Order: sequence, then structure tokens, then C-alpha cells
Amino acid sequence: MRFLPVFLDLTQGVVGLAGGGAAAASKLRLLRAAGARVRWFAEDPGALEDDLGADVRSRRIEISSADPLQADLSDLIALVSAIGDGRDADIAVQARRQRIPVNVVDRPDLSTFIFPAIVDRGEVVVAIGTGGAAPVLARRLRERIEALLPARIGDLAALMGRFRASAARKRRGTEALRRFWERVVDGPIGAAALAGRWHEAETALARASARPDDAHGSSGVVFLVGAGPGDPDLLTLRALQALQGADVVLYDETVSTDILDRARRDAERIFVGRRPGDPGIGQDAINGRLAEAARAGRNAVRLRGGDAVGFVRSGVEFDYLRQAGVAVVVVPGVAAPLGRAAVAALPPASEIAA
Repeated sequence: MRFLPVFLDLTQGVVGLAGGGAAAASKLRLLRAAGARVRWFAEDPGALEDDLGADVRSRRIEISSADPLQADLSDLIALVSAIGDGRDADIAVQARRQRIPVNVVDRPDLSTFIFPAIVDRGEVVVAIGTGGAAPVLARRLRERIEALLPARIGDLAALMGRFRASAARKRRGTEALRRFWERVVDGPIGAAALAGRWHEAETALARASARPDDAHGSSGVVFLVGAGPGDPDLLTLRALQALQGADVVLYDETVSTDILDRARRDAERIFVGRRPGDPGIGQDAINGRLAEAARAGRNAVRLRGGDAVGFVRSGVEFDYLRQAGVAVVVVPGVAAPLGRAAVAALPPASEIAA
């Protein structure tokens, strides 16, 4: 990952924009949508779009006829260059010299930041980047995400934001707070909001956020998850959801790093497999850790390669947890032979390209 995704508050300063034409106009529309104040070093100020007048009068957009290579850039928080000739490289050098983040349109090699493909749902913004290498691929991914995200998801985020402080005051620790918001998003409050029943959702959320967490001390769930043949793209949706909701993940040598990276970033990860010369912690210890996590109110995932049928067939973890009174869910994965068959069924890349 060369470019770290960040969200920059552009209302805190001035963004410089150099150049004209379609590329500059596209970036200007994006900067305006983010509420930025823009100093536009416009090559043809007479060609301004009709709807820019109000922003110019309010000084949200400042038109400058100065040469950006000679202008004072010291007050800029970022600079975008869309000139399209050799001056782009000179502007990039000048910006770097003054430690101003710079984007040169279609030149990631000259840029210290890039513009991703964006899905905008108000308070919910999704950014998709390919490091500048494949913008068409980023746009295709954006189209898929656009189709998946509910239209009101940004409004739900705004509603949650209004009750964030009151919910935090009533709950001890980040884990209890996270569980509360998971129930909001996944439960009837989230469903009401996404259906447009805002009064119902707001009333229920106000009531829930004001009372202490009545789920404190409740037991967690153990998920026995099959990771499939090792390709993260072949993870089932249920397996991915379990990994994203896990507080602790116990995994072995049959699980690839790519699969493990799909777990929630702050989840505790515990290797319970075997390595050469190391017999591992043993099955009794694995069983104990899973039960201990659930009794502490944490969601635990026992992750192994294959389709997870082995969890039930062997009965080791499954039977132990059920007898211990721990809630356990088996999440099958794609069987390894089936996964290999799926890959083998694809035509050669040369035929796809043709």
C-alpha cells in the first residue's frame, strides 16, 4: 500500500488548483463538494462555468491570474495541478519543497496524494484507490459499491452521531460501546432508519442511548469458521461477517495471511496451530480459550482452512462448547476441491482479453 487512505478536512485552509480544461473542472467540482476554499490559477478565467458566480462572490473560489510557479503558496493546505505539460513537474517540485501535499492529475509519480473513486452518501464516504495504476478498475468497484449501499446510510450515520456522546457516557469501555452500536446498526433501529421511519428510529435510539447497557456481562458467541481453500475472494459472506465482528481470532497454520487480514483490525489474534518443532498449545487449551472468551462477553472465531465440516465431524470444539453452555455457530467455507475447480474453470486471461 503506497498511498494511505485519509480524510482531509478541506474547510481548514485554502486548496490551490492550477490549470484549466476538463481535468481542472472535474477537480474543481470535487473540491467544491467537499466545501473547500479554492485558489484557482486559471488559464482562461473567461471560461468559468455559470454556476461559479456565487462561490466567487463569497470568496469560496478565488480566481488568480498569477503564474503558480511564481506565486506565494505558503498558505495552501494542498495543491492540485492539471496544467498537462512540463510545468506540472515544476509545480510538483515547488510544492514538495514547501511541504505542501500535491496531486498532479494522471501523474501519480509526481503526486504525494491522489484522488480516489468516491461513493458519497453524506456522512458515509467510501474511497476506492488503485494507487493511480488502474482508475477504470476503481470506477468499476465504485459502481458495485454504489449498488450495495443503502441510499439512506449517510442519514443513519448522522443520526448515530447525534447520540454518540450520550451513549458513551452510559457504557464502560470501548467493547461495550461497540456492541451497543452493533445492535443499533444490525437491529430494528437501523432497519427503521434505512426504511425512512426517522421518528421511530430517533425515538428508539434516544431511549436506548440514555440507559445503561443492559447487555453488559452477557455471553459472547463462538464461531467455528471454515476459511475455504485459502483465497480471500472465496470466503463466504457469513465467514466475512464473523471475522469482522470478532473480538478474538484463534487460527492455525492452515489459514493464510490474506484470510487473516479480513478480520477486524483491532481483534486479538492467537496462533493455536503447530509449527516444526512446536506441538502447539493443545486442544484442551484451545477449547478453554474459546469458552473463556465467550464467558467474558467476547465474540470468538476459531478459524481453520477448508469447509468447517471437520469442526462438527470431529466434534472436539463443537461438543465441548455445547456441553459448556457456550453459544456456538458453525460457518461452513468453500471446500478446497470446489475452490480449485472454480479457479480452474476460468478461461485463460488471453481469451478474456480477446
